[in-house]
Amino acid sequence: MRLSAKLPQDDQGAKLMRFEDVRGQRYTEIFLIGGHAITHHLIGGVYNTIGMNDPTGTGDTSPQAVLDKVDVDDLKAEFDLLGAFKNGPRLWTLDWVEVMVGGERDFAGLKARWVMWLDVPKEMRKHESVAYKPISGKRDTQLGISNGSPAFLLDDPGGDTWCMKSASLIVDPGQTYQSLKDLGSRLQPPPGWNFRAVVLDQDLVLTADDGAVTITQDDLGNTYDRVGGPYSNYKP
Repeated sequence: MRLSAKLPQDDQGAKLMRFEDVRGQRYTEIFLIGGHAITHHLIGGVYNTIGMNDPTGTGDTSPQAVLDKVDVDDLKAEFDLLGAFKNGPRLWTLDWVEVMVGGERDFAGLKARWVMWLDVPKEMRKHESVAYKPISGKRDTQLGISNGSPAFLLDDPGGDTWCMKSASLIVDPGQTYQSLKDLGSRLQPPPGWNFRAVVLDQDLVLTADDGAVTITQDDLGNTYDRVGGPYSNYKP
């Protein structure tokens, strides 16, 4: 059993890129997982397909036929790592993304670029749900939802609010962007959590707190960033 592994340093030389009109577009993230198995400090290098694999501009940067060829066990062996994970396909629920983009990799035909580091939670290591639990990440990004656009929000028992940045097609491949406005009737959150869909009356910009972000998911695998305080320009 491999006890430790170093990740490719694909954050070196990262450059700022901005992607417009991404709402509803399909993408996938590939996690390459390293760190130390004994100390359980595992780090994921996250590679996103945004802006790639779509030469005709269909809005699908993660074609299913290509994604199906990506085998995580093969990736683990190829990069000599502790593990690998396919986080997708997903649909963006943002209007634009501005992110530091690093090295490009070809994962069995699926091209993706490094975008962030992620502290891998123990639930993910055991293939358990991370629903309604905080996950820490490090990235240099701004994510935007424009005035007049819908935002899909979770309010937690502690008074914090979380804004959906992507809808998952992993748990429910039949989920659509159009169905998200009625998501509250499908979720089964712990007591004190509530879902709401709103139309924004001003631009919302999701930011990092000195490079740190906090993320959660609902029980269908949809992903949310915490908002308010240092994490956004205002709390919707």
